Amino acid sequence: MPIISQFYGILIYLYKEIGGHHNEPHIHIKYNEYEMSITLDEKIIAGELPVKQKKMLEAWIEIHKEELKAAWYAYNKEGEIIKIKGLE
Repeated sequence: MPIISQFYGILIYLYKEIGGHHNEPHIHIKYNEYEMSITLDEKIIAGELPVKQKKMLEAWIEIHKEELKAAWYAYNKEGEIIKIKGLE
């Protein structure tokens, strides 16, 4: 599970799920004891985050949506890890 970005204590990573139940492009997030999976269209698959961190995450997804799609496909097709800049 490579970390592709991190900011303000939020870790964003990809998980290769071969034949898994949610093959739609998505990311996994950890913040302290919270965990969440969310599609790149911002549909929550599982878990939750505190409101403030969720809003930061949603803003980050909007800013980096094309990069996220490229990173997801590169990792799931080729195993290539593409890092993405966090919020500053």
